[in-house]
Amino acid sequence: MSTPPLALEERRQAVPVSSEERRQAVPVSSEERRQAAAFLITGLSAGASAGAEASAKAVTPTVASARFFEGASDDAVATLLRHRFADHCAAVVSAALQPDDSGSRHQVLVRLAQAYVLTREERHAEACLSAIEAWLASPAGDEEARSAAGFRVISWSWSLALLRHADALTPIRLGVIADALRRQAAGLVGQGPSTPATDITVNALALFYVGTLFPEFVESSRWRDLAARTLIAECERQVHPDGVHFEQSSCFQRYAADVYLHFVLLAARAGMELPPLVSGRLQRMVEFVLATRMPDGTVSCIGDSDGGSLLPLAPRSTADPRGRFAVAAALFGRADFAWAAEGAAPEVAWLMGISGVQRFDALRPAPPTSSPSRAFPSGGYAVMRTGWQRDAHQMLVDVGPIGCPVSGAHGHADLLSIQCSVFGEPVLVDPGTHCYGDSRWRDFFRSTAAHSTIVVDGVSQAEPAGSFGWRRQPRVRLRQWHSTADVDFLDAEHDGYASLPQPVNHRRRVIFIKPFDHAQGRPVDSAQGGPAYWIVVDDLNGSGRHDIDLTFQFASLNVELAAHPWARAGASDGPCLWISPFPSAPAQPDLKCGAAAPIRGWISPEYTRLSPAPMLIYRFAVALPWRIVTLLLPDRQGLSAPPGVRPVYDAGGLPHGFVFDRPRRLVRFDDRAVLVERD
Repeated sequence: MSTPPLALEERRQAVPVSSEERRQAVPVSSEERRQAAAFLITGLSAGASAGAEASAKAVTPTVASARFFEGASDDAVATLLRHRFADHCAAVVSAALQPDDSGSRHQVLVRLAQAYVLTREERHAEACLSAIEAWLASPAGDEEARSAAGFRVISWSWSLALLRHADALTPIRLGVIADALRRQAAGLVGQGPSTPATDITVNALALFYVGTLFPEFVESSRWRDLAARTLIAECERQVHPDGVHFEQSSCFQRYAADVYLHFVLLAARAGMELPPLVSGRLQRMVEFVLATRMPDGTVSCIGDSDGGSLLPLAPRSTADPRGRFAVAAALFGRADFAWAAEGAAPEVAWLMGISGVQRFDALRPAPPTSSPSRAFPSGGYAVMRTGWQRDAHQMLVDVGPIGCPVSGAHGHADLLSIQCSVFGEPVLVDPGTHCYGDSRWRDFFRSTAAHSTIVVDGVSQAEPAGSFGWRRQPRVRLRQWHSTADVDFLDAEHDGYASLPQPVNHRRRVIFIKPFDHAQGRPVDSAQGGPAYWIVVDDLNGSGRHDIDLTFQFASLNVELAAHPWARAGASDGPCLWISPFPSAPAQPDLKCGAAAPIRGWISPEYTRLSPAPMLIYRFAVALPWRIVTLLLPDRQGLSAPPGVRPVYDAGGLPHGFVFDRPRRLVRFDDRAVLVERD
């Protein structure tokens, strides 16, 4: 199902680590170092005079304009930003005055440099450069600082480009910082095979930045070529053909998409032609984000998140993908990306300049022409939705592995879990990450018990091995996927409970009955009241008696137990979602919200943030094999009583359908088909 990783030898070839190349990557004499920086300081070969400063100030703007991102190099962009994105400009200047929250990545420096460009106030330039000098005087040497080196190089590069007209950026300052930037770039060469996947691509991009922005460095040509080869190889290795990043994480999907957006744009500025694979997979990465984003416009949380981003050129939540969509729309001329962006974004101006904004404005935004329901078999996800409307119903089903095949570091034990939006609003959600450091909370948010799936005998589908590993990688298989105008059907299974004393196989089928006008032969908008609902069929195969938990993690909304065994999620006077299992054994429903022992009923909407949120748990003690069928029924009227529904059982006593009272209809299913009969 997944693209195999490159062999270690191939990986070493992509990122050379030989002692000879390490030696060549760092100047061998102080004289060579002085000469390499001389052009930046004077624009000439050597010399120290009163004219040196003027010479450097004259040369630097021309150099920056020719090499760096168009938006960071064109002086007219500041005027465009002030006129077109006034709120953004105010937010940037305000954020520049806030305490540094970017740690060793130094991303606050870019905010200060942006504030200088927008206001021409020297205090912002001085604050930015003084912060760099303070760090150089006492550089952090901890693991966080080392792992953030690539991000820091990117931040410093942007800062120098944006401050090229600042009086505070004297030739001496420029020379010192450029030399420090060069030394940090040299440290990015020679990563070993244990380097985390995102660090590889971010560091390679940072090396490409330096090699492109500072061609005077003797290593620049080799750094640029090495970085390009690494990024191309990692694009094929890390990004599945369907656009899903192999970490199985929406956060690291975001990092990867941004890395390759920057790479493609900067390569074009440098006149470098890239293989079609890069732009193809980049577009598919953005398509995956578009397909899986929730109807309210935010990105579904999947797997780990560290709360960061590659380069936050605009202050926004990490769950807001509109800037990314806008840049991709302008770059590739995609009307569907422009539609998802909901208008031009300031990131387009900063990265692509006035011409980028003009290219975006020339598009006619339109929703995707592809089916709203779609499977990503290589990456391991399926999306079921009624349409692209703001009030659409949507479900995301996880049918992929736990993280990447190397370590699974950023994946969660969430096999066959579901997320759900009803009438455009998130109802069932992924719990998030919360933190990396506290093992108790870390293990909970990674566990099966935190997600909307099946827990057997109180254990997780995989056992943690430290904060970023698993003792065993369960196998998961997408058995079937079919999508038509009126029905979506998914069938998948995993062996996460194969290590139990009495092994258990979990198979989950999800059936989505979509609103459809059979008289006219076309789908019906859910806003027009057409019935739509999900049927979740869980088969547990094995032997012996087991404790089974059927869990549903909700967003922070009102959830109540209604007439047994129904539960109602939503405001008392508005649209809601009705949930009920129809098992062949007594159900014991329970609601947990903010429970501490054991931890249950928590979500982490943002990194380090904890919020209590209802978790609905149906508990059963049963002998296997066993089946439970659950109905999830959106209700636009928000009735106070559950709908009239009766299960239909087969000859073996297993539920295999429902009879609905209003409107009258029968739904039956088996391994091969779904049958819907309407009066």
